[in-house]
Amino acid sequence: MTDTLSPTSAPASTPCPPQPHVPERRRPRESPAAGGTRAVPAARLLRPKLELAALLLATAVLYLWNLGASGWANAFYSAAAQAGSQDWAAWFFGSSDAANAITVDKPPASLWVMGLSVRIFGLSSWSVLVPQALMGVGTVWLLYFAVRRAAAPATADARLAHRAGLLAGAVMALTPVAVLMFRFNNPDALLVLLMTAAAYAVLRSIEDARLRWLLFAGVLLGFGFLTKQLQVLLVVPGFAVAYLLAAPPTAGRRILHLLGAGAAMAVAAGWWLAAVELIPAANRPYIGGSQNNSILELTLGYNGLGRLNGDETGSVGGSNGWGTPGLFRLFNSEFGGQIAWLLPSVLLLGAGLLWLGRRAPRTDAVRASVVIWGSWVAVTGLTFSFMAGIIHPYYMVALAPGIAGLAGLGGVLLWQRRYQPVAAAVLAVAIVAAGAMAAVLLGRTAGYLPWLRWVALLGSLAAAALVLAAAAPGIKWVKGPGTKVPGIMARTTATLAVVAALAGPLAYSLSTASTAHSGSIVSAGPAVSGRGGAGLPPSLGGATGGGLGGATAVNGTGTGRGPGAGGAGGMGGLLGASTPSAALVTALRTDAGAYTWAAAVVGSNNAAGYQLATQLPVMAVGGFNGTDPAPTLAQFQQYVADGKIHYFIAGRMMQGESGSDDAAQIAAWVQGHFTAQTVGGTSVYLLAG
Repeated sequence: MTDTLSPTSAPASTPCPPQPHVPERRRPRESPAAGGTRAVPAARLLRPKLELAALLLATAVLYLWNLGASGWANAFYSAAAQAGSQDWAAWFFGSSDAANAITVDKPPASLWVMGLSVRIFGLSSWSVLVPQALMGVGTVWLLYFAVRRAAAPATADARLAHRAGLLAGAVMALTPVAVLMFRFNNPDALLVLLMTAAAYAVLRSIEDARLRWLLFAGVLLGFGFLTKQLQVLLVVPGFAVAYLLAAPPTAGRRILHLLGAGAAMAVAAGWWLAAVELIPAANRPYIGGSQNNSILELTLGYNGLGRLNGDETGSVGGSNGWGTPGLFRLFNSEFGGQIAWLLPSVLLLGAGLLWLGRRAPRTDAVRASVVIWGSWVAVTGLTFSFMAGIIHPYYMVALAPGIAGLAGLGGVLLWQRRYQPVAAAVLAVAIVAAGAMAAVLLGRTAGYLPWLRWVALLGSLAAAALVLAAAAPGIKWVKGPGTKVPGIMARTTATLAVVAALAGPLAYSLSTASTAHSGSIVSAGPAVSGRGGAGLPPSLGGATGGGLGGATAVNGTGTGRGPGAGGAGGMGGLLGASTPSAALVTALRTDAGAYTWAAAVVGSNNAAGYQLATQLPVMAVGGFNGTDPAPTLAQFQQYVADGKIHYFIAGRMMQGESGSDDAAQIAAWVQGHFTAQTVGGTSVYLLAG
């Protein structure tokens, strides 16, 4: 007997591989062939569309509901979006301010979207955050189609393929860290959308044998690079292996096609990098996050290899200050509640699909999908587990599409074959693993829905028992002609399994959506015992705070050791934006047209609060961490001599152990040559006027 998961993927000139025997009463009903005599009721054709629409609408509500409560969310990026809405050069480079002093420490693709939204709809929390919510809905939609297309030939049943897509979409929508990041304005939302779209394009190129889909995937990945640089490359190996393994063309052509896709990716990413490198430094903003004003240094250093080995010049959390790397890092108190709910289960489901489809044709769509989604989870998960540099809980959103794809595809295909012992065993263990993970993760939050962990655990045990019972020899669900017991039992088992698996993520997702999140580091779900300040290293006060609001708990908690220390009132810090008083806003706006920058302050988050309150350029001295040599002391002194900066605002900042100390020198020079005055509770220095 031959095992296969894709009966229709064999060439038309050869007979279809034999299928595993399924008792007649248990065979899935096949859809009528095109041109058949039996008409399909209109309601039956409409139902899948309505169900998909319901999923997307529910996702939109979850991601959009009370969105404005988070205010500016990550003010660092909100300020850059505001700057881009005022100045096209700032929009192109991703500058922190409209006067183009320095860029953010990422490429600008996500800022292009937000900047255009702010330019069209005006500056508000909604104009900044809604684009990310819509990206989330788009990701769920693309994932549905990617999984449904792969499942259709394997199930020979359009309804089952549709359910596989729905399950994948639901898992994606309810992943707690996805709810967090699609309601936030970090670049991760666009990155996930682009990677999911690229996965869909690769699967289409394999299925349709069309090079244009593969080239399109390369373009999408290139723009993913312009979103968060090297992180997008984590999915590329799996995409390449899947195409080499399953695409219809000959081996030589497959290799050439991949080279073409690589070239498309390089062009899509490289044009912006080339423009930045070729434009003279005097005619563009300083590249934030770099020590040498180089986008290549930023790519390979601070945002590249430094994330892996912890050697990130200018960072304030090096030397493994971001936690201990290890194989089980993703299951600990920092990361588990973000992403780990179904992680063991989907790895089991993926392995089960590969085993059952081991004799399928080379071009099998299911195997190609498992390679894409499975390698996505494996490569990204292992990288996050062992990287020694900066890592935050919200990074886990990059795993969500891979987990969701395996859950939808594996859950439904193994469910269809649940009468086979191997499929039943894998499915049952995966269901129990999901319930057990939910019980463990929910148990980490004292007093948080204590009954729910038992619902998940006992429900998963009951569903697994029913799956195994259905596959046991001699068990007969049918009691008489025309009975509906089998259908009722199947629906009960499936419902119980889905509820047990998704009850925990749903609760965490609702908690996340009902809580305002702001600051640079945030995490999903309720506060968890043993979790620090949402991924904040101990050296920065990581022992405080919880999962709700993340960095909000540490705003303004700098030690004063760093540059610009001193002053009071309304100040931000490394991770949270400042909240200026009305008196200070009025002072900054007075005669603002006479100055290039209304003010200068150490650190991008400090600057962001003042800039968003005034909608005027505020110079972020030293960039995000205050450790970039931008501007140098000599440059700052020249700006002051030219009357370009109105005020210098004192602020609290942590000082990194590496990087430039120009910001500290500037703060000391200002304090030594100008007299401090207090405006609205904040210490400022009048530099001009």
